[in-house]
Amino acid sequence: MTARRAAQAAGVALACDREGLVTEVISDGLGVADDLAPGRRFDELCDADCGTKAEAFLEELRRHGAAFGWELVVRGRGGELRALHFAGAADQRGGFLVVGARSRAGVVAAYEELVSINNEQANALRAAAKDSSLRARAAEERDAQMYEELTRLNNELAAAQRELAKKNAELARLNEQKNRFLGLAAHDLRNPLEVIDVYSRFLLDEAAGRLDEEQLDFVRTISRSSTFMLALVEDLLDVSKIEAGRLELDLAEVDLRELAARNVELNRRLAERKEINILFESPEEIPRLRLDAFKLEQVLNNLVGNAVKFSPRGAAVRVGLRRDDEGVVLYVRDEGPGVPAGELEKLFEPFTRRSARGSEGEKGTGLGLAIVKRIVEGHGGRISVESEPGAGATFAVSLPTKHR
Repeated sequence: MTARRAAQAAGVALACDREGLVTEVISDGLGVADDLAPGRRFDELCDADCGTKAEAFLEELRRHGAAFGWELVVRGRGGELRALHFAGAADQRGGFLVVGARSRAGVVAAYEELVSINNEQANALRAAAKDSSLRARAAEERDAQMYEELTRLNNELAAAQRELAKKNAELARLNEQKNRFLGLAAHDLRNPLEVIDVYSRFLLDEAAGRLDEEQLDFVRTISRSSTFMLALVEDLLDVSKIEAGRLELDLAEVDLRELAARNVELNRRLAERKEINILFESPEEIPRLRLDAFKLEQVLNNLVGNAVKFSPRGAAVRVGLRRDDEGVVLYVRDEGPGVPAGELEKLFEPFTRRSARGSEGEKGTGLGLAIVKRIVEGHGGRISVESEPGAGATFAVSLPTKHR
């Protein structure tokens, strides 16, 4: 058998230039290069999903002058896919001689049979095969070292996870203690603060004529401070209950339009102090929803109260309802300074204070919006805010038709 016939029986042999263009199909005993005419690219021999790997094979040839042990998927006659082993080496013309066979041994055998065509290429292949073997052993050693390192890191990770689980359990216990203490403290503070608040209001209403202006200022300060502290205590009680997982909802069928209209009328009287007009907008047909009416009143009071607090004297606050695909949207729009973009993400977190202040110095506890968010989510809804600095803010509460 001649060298060319032996090569044809063993596999496929190609001559390529440095760019991977085929200059000659030397042999094709496997029937995989029928359409690979000179001038076409070597990677066209391979399956489309293997193109990147074929280019990497050519790149190794260009860098090192030889490549061995590459497995590429090619298409044979009839379109069937075959996994062949390839090797290559630089030739005297500045191109490459590439051989493919069904096994690595077949590749070496094919090159041995091609000695009569170009002995230099066969020698290069032997050198490449030896170098590949050395690199394989080095790779095995690196793999072993990497496996040991990964095992060590995995053990450390497992230990860290166990420690983290212990810390999380401890944090949960401490958080529960904190909530219990917070609830007890707020509960014990509420009664004396209510007494101070009631007595200060009594003095302002009944004894104002017997007090001079300085004394009246003292009483007004006591009244404002006690009212603020009482609101803070109420919010702390709500937060401690919510964080302890005790958000209890008394659900019933509620006419949300009637509830919102009544709430607007109550808040309108409070807004008159700042000459702010609260407008109510709603279509006639709003479906009844299964809600906790008291908790929804709390949501409305907080959102409308914030809108009044941040709106300038003489502004308008709009409260409205509209239908959407999931249910009903309750919105409150003010004409205040708006919310800076950097504060939007943290707006509903406890104890978050806005950089903007009430238009007339009104204070807030920093808990109201956090409570609102928990109540809305407890109803299966969601709350969002849209705002631009200087253009006011719109808070929207989406409530589903069916409580989840």
